[in-house]
Amino acid sequence: MLFWILVAALTAALAVILLYPLLRGAKAAENIRAGEAAVYRDQLRELDRDLNGGLITPEEADYARAEIGRRLIAVSADEPAETAKPARHHRFTEAFVLLVLPVLGLCLYLTTGRPDLPSQPLEARLENPGNDVAVLITKAERHLAEKPDDGKGWDVLAPIYFRTMRVNDAQLAYRNAIRLLGPSPVRLDGLAETLMAASDGVVTEEARQVLEQSLTLEPDNPRARFYIALSMEQAGRPDEARQAFEALAKQSPADAPWLPLVNEHIAMNGGAKPGANPAAPGAGPAAPGANLAAPGNPTQQDVAAAETMSDGDRQQMIRGMVESLDAKLNEDPNNFEGWMRLVRSYAVLNDKDRAAGALKRGLAAFPPPGEQGRQLLALARELGIATEGATQ
Repeated sequence: MLFWILVAALTAALAVILLYPLLRGAKAAENIRAGEAAVYRDQLRELDRDLNGGLITPEEADYARAEIGRRLIAVSADEPAETAKPARHHRFTEAFVLLVLPVLGLCLYLTTGRPDLPSQPLEARLENPGNDVAVLITKAERHLAEKPDDGKGWDVLAPIYFRTMRVNDAQLAYRNAIRLLGPSPVRLDGLAETLMAASDGVVTEEARQVLEQSLTLEPDNPRARFYIALSMEQAGRPDEARQAFEALAKQSPADAPWLPLVNEHIAMNGGAKPGANPAAPGAGPAAPGANLAAPGNPTQQDVAAAETMSDGDRQQMIRGMVESLDAKLNEDPNNFEGWMRLVRSYAVLNDKDRAAGALKRGLAAFPPPGEQGRQLLALARELGIATEGATQ
């Protein structure tokens, strides 16, 4: 009941605010005309005083009196014609404000609102957050503010921070979890990823040290091995990077989800070999089970031809294939793997402008809120492609 009383009071207050200028309009016009007439009468009295004091001649007084009288008559003549006009003019507007607007607002609220929903203060929502991630985070933050030495709380909150792109908070949470619960491969890998996210995908020296510590705890950790190989690639050591990626590929199961990405990096850092995919300069072995007939992939004839070409001819062939893939994606943009391949290919060809353009078009087809859009953005950061404005 209190809610509806407040709604009625607010509606009445709003109606008064809207009607006040309309109701005041007629009175304001009358006050203006009355003020003008009073000014002219004062001028006539002032004129008589100047004449009696000898400040002006009778001829000047007659001329001034005639002019003031003309203006006074004009003001008085306009008064009857203007008197009733405002009330007639605003009658429908007043009815609209008083009747139509409140009814329209009430109907809109009953259609889209929830008058039956009980109020939920923040404390009540914190007690029963449901699936509201923001409330869950707030609840966890309040708990950790009271008990900052709860390592499990920091361990749970750190990956949530990272998924919601609160990178600095995620980094602090991972450090607290490691300090309180001790290092583990999962925590160390998570910390390394936050450090890389803060540096736009670059594996910094601190991130590399964290990853090496993770490998001492789990030598076969594929995530840590991948990022260490990536650090070699970013440092301009392609031979070492290729060897590290090849070792990871040999260690990985044939159906490992990260294996296609590993093979792409092998291709980026090695030379053409039997069964190579020439879609990138210096391509290495193709991913096991890769579909060479997929849009943008080379055919078996292309692979055979590439093996006998010179470096210059192979480079020209690669550019032609990348441009062909670009054209196919313009016709059929719903090819996520194609966009990933196109962005990476332009980056390998050192054509960052076209890579950024391909990223923007790929994000138009697969927006960032989705998993595929986030993978495109992660790839762009890894390749050093600017993502500002790509999602507009």
